[in-house]
Amino acid sequence: MLQGFFLQYLGRPSLIAADDTWALLAVLCVSVAACLCLEGRYRWASKISGGILALLLGLLLSNLGVLPVRSGLYDDVIWGFAVPLSIPMLLQQCSLQRVRREAGQMLLVFLTGAAGTVLGALLGFFLLRDHIPELAGVAAMMTGTYIGGSVNFTAMAGQFDVSQSMVGAATVADNLLMALYFFALILFAGLRFFRARFPHPHIDEAERAPQARNQAASFWGRKDISLRDIAVNLAYAAAIVLLSQRLGALLGGLAPDTGLAGHILHTFLSSQYVWITTFSMLAATFAGERVSSIHGGQELGTYLICLFLFAVGVPASVAEIVTRTPLLFVFAALMVLMNMAFCFAGGWLVHADLEDIIIASNANIGGPATAAGMAISQGWSRLVGPGLLVGVLGYVIGNYAGTLIGALLGA
Repeated sequence: MLQGFFLQYLGRPSLIAADDTWALLAVLCVSVAACLCLEGRYRWASKISGGILALLLGLLLSNLGVLPVRSGLYDDVIWGFAVPLSIPMLLQQCSLQRVRREAGQMLLVFLTGAAGTVLGALLGFFLLRDHIPELAGVAAMMTGTYIGGSVNFTAMAGQFDVSQSMVGAATVADNLLMALYFFALILFAGLRFFRARFPHPHIDEAERAPQARNQAASFWGRKDISLRDIAVNLAYAAAIVLLSQRLGALLGGLAPDTGLAGHILHTFLSSQYVWITTFSMLAATFAGERVSSIHGGQELGTYLICLFLFAVGVPASVAEIVTRTPLLFVFAALMVLMNMAFCFAGGWLVHADLEDIIIASNANIGGPATAAGMAISQGWSRLVGPGLLVGVLGYVIGNYAGTLIGALLGA
């Protein structure tokens, strides 16, 4: 309705013109800042997360006709620069030695769950490929995000050029399912059925000394950061992205895109996201002290992802979501159920604690921030670090697995 009003009286379908970059940038930055402030202040907002609030606000503003659904700011700046730069910053703590040393059984459960995610993507694709457009690309996106997090979802969407309307619809289905699944995981922690079958020392400890904390405020508390840290973070990320783009272009030109094996190899070698992930992981592993001494990477990278999530919500039409999301929800649910089954079965085989299984599955489906947030909110303080570590490792594995699935399915 409002789009028609603006089109009649302003000559365009939105209150703000697509080429009014400063107005769009102001709305984008103010919206994300408001959502992050809500996340840090209110428990209900912390459970939703500032990123998801930003996505919903972008969806609301575009469907009300305030924002245009397409703009160079979204396509060129957010997708072109913010997303690649965020990955090296978010992977600064991903030293393979640290993950192996501190994560213990949670790492085994996490890797088992990642295998379940991949099998769920393949199963869902062959069941629903005739009913959902662009499903191969969506399968790559969902594989990435259900092993790592939003950064992998973003990377795979860009890698396989999934349409923005489908990205928006998939994001809404994904976040609705995540909210339901996180509620289920918290419910599992209190059910006698699961407590009778798995040891649960952290639950017992938390029940003896219950805590009530805002998980977002705890995780994103004020940290030491300097002008030098900001400069080095941006320089470090930009150098890795440049090197990755150049190497991907070179190797992609050398690998012929012929046949299934050739297509998979070409897609993998030419992907800037594969090389961004690889170089970031190698730097964190072999130059860990230098890389980890750069403060603020997690905060800057997450902020860029929040900007991306707002931009993802903008082109998502409510009408398209209503028509496409039900089947996308079914597809995503198959992947989550496979992840859950593998996590609990694998955890049972290695005699893992119930809390390790819950946090590992959360790290798969939601990423490191949600895993840490759940551990904090439940009072499992000793699992915050391991949850972060396996979740960050998922950022690495997610890009590899998503690229492989997309290439294998012909995205």
